[in-house]
Amino acid sequence: MNYSIIQDEQRLRDFIDWLPDLKKGETYYVSLLARSKYAAPGALGSDKAQLKRFTSDKDFLFSKIKQLECPIGAYASKTGDVPQAALALYINPNPRSLEAAAKASLIKFAQLITKDYNGYNPHQEVMSEIQKACARKVYFDLDYDHVELESVMSVARECLNVDCLKVLKTRGGFHVLVALDKLDKRYAKSWYKAMTSIPGCDIKGDNLIPVPGCVQGGFVPHFLEV
Repeated sequence: MNYSIIQDEQRLRDFIDWLPDLKKGETYYVSLLARSKYAAPGALGSDKAQLKRFTSDKDFLFSKIKQLECPIGAYASKTGDVPQAALALYINPNPRSLEAAAKASLIKFAQLITKDYNGYNPHQEVMSEIQKACARKVYFDLDYDHVELESVMSVARECLNVDCLKVLKTRGGFHVLVALDKLDKRYAKSWYKAMTSIPGCDIKGDNLIPVPGCVQGGFVPHFLEV
């Protein structure tokens, strides 16, 4: 028995096609998490655990995700094997800059090596810098919970052109991804305040999102027609 990460192959492949094509020095950052809120109480011993994270271009993204489907028990927590129900796969849809991450890593290492070793892992330090190094803000992500989609869309229709939006249904709510290059210039000064002022918008900006077609605590994230 193996962990199941890919739940809907076609939705995943369509999502990968939808992602922006990468430019020189860019990559995608992906993270597999185990979250206690998706599993039975006490199943992990902590709120969440990062099981695996990696970078990839579009050509190899599907196969790298497939490689996460290792035997049950290969992912472990403080309390034992990580259950399938706890798994959730995330990606940042904005490309990450390897050059910016390399420069930030040099600064980080310069700070670390001037002090006594405190247990840091060089590989993990670099991965964290890659996660933070946004190359291009292609999409602005708005994460909504405990609010109806239609109430958000009613505001969206008044403050921006809806053809610049992509809505991702998730286990706890939905993400609204604003394609900034498609945003009509007449809304440039008004859309942000209007969309972020909607009750239920708790995370906004350059965020990780659940991967469509993959696991999210027993749910399969997918794009909605709006």
